[in-house]
Amino acid sequence: MRHTLTSGRLAVRRARAVSTPAARILARALHCLLLLWATAVLVPSLQSQESPYIVTYDHYLEEPGSLEVEYFSNFGTQRGGNDFHAFWTEFEYGATAWWTTEVYLDGQTTFNDSTIFTGFRWENRFRLLQREHFINPVLYIEYEQISGADKILKEIEGHDGEADNGDPNADARQEHKHEIETKLILSKTFRGWNIAQNTIVTKNISPSEAWEFGYAMGVSRPLGLKARALRCTFCPENFIAGVEMYGGLGDRHSFGLHDTSHYLAPVIAWNLPSDWTLRLSPGFGLNDNSHRFLLRWGVSREFSGFGNAVSRLFGGKK
Repeated sequence: MRHTLTSGRLAVRRARAVSTPAARILARALHCLLLLWATAVLVPSLQSQESPYIVTYDHYLEEPGSLEVEYFSNFGTQRGGNDFHAFWTEFEYGATAWWTTEVYLDGQTTFNDSTIFTGFRWENRFRLLQREHFINPVLYIEYEQISGADKILKEIEGHDGEADNGDPNADARQEHKHEIETKLILSKTFRGWNIAQNTIVTKNISPSEAWEFGYAMGVSRPLGLKARALRCTFCPENFIAGVEMYGGLGDRHSFGLHDTSHYLAPVIAWNLPSDWTLRLSPGFGLNDNSHRFLLRWGVSREFSGFGNAVSRLFGGKK
């Protein structure tokens, strides 16, 4: 998913992305040198780390050939209706060094109501510049086929507000949404600090629906930048903390902050040596249109070399 990578790890990753034999030999040599360097001077860990963000995206993509399976949960309070627990599962695959593709399956439980499946999403992220720059842009394109009962609130756009989630599931599920969502992701990491900003533009495929806009932004940093010689579970560098803010910006007919909702949410991620990552984010509504409280958490597991394993299974290259 979104990775906060050290410079050494990033160098190895770039080398792996090149497929020529000479480049592979160079990558192995570079990898050995970097391991020696890290052992000698205890530079930041070469292991990739997951971002703590749940709404905001940074510029890091999934490693080529790796599959990440993620589960996320969103508990929301609801004035004028029943509280809810929305949840979704993600399957994220690093297709290339510049393209990550992902499928979401969404559902929700509204207390004192029912539990329903609310739809699916297909997301793609394309890194526009392969090397690190002062600002690193990523293009995000997603197709959504969801019902009006979907409550994961993965992003806030247009005039989305708390009142939209107050209808009973039997009524809300009758509304069907077929949307194209795009984001321009701008991100930079400097001295351990990551700053990311997402501009969101969404359009329902129906011609009568207006373009809608939103935003998300985040700042985060590992609690420690120096790695130990041995892997450990509770080392400061395994924890990344930060804060994100997100909300809607109206639509084509009424762009701006009027009648929109906004949230501020501390975030923290715990990257375990076993390639599991845990995330936690309590979110607080900033105006009367927002849910007063959202509690998000997630767990993910990365499977490195998944693509190669599938290729070998079906008689591909070894």
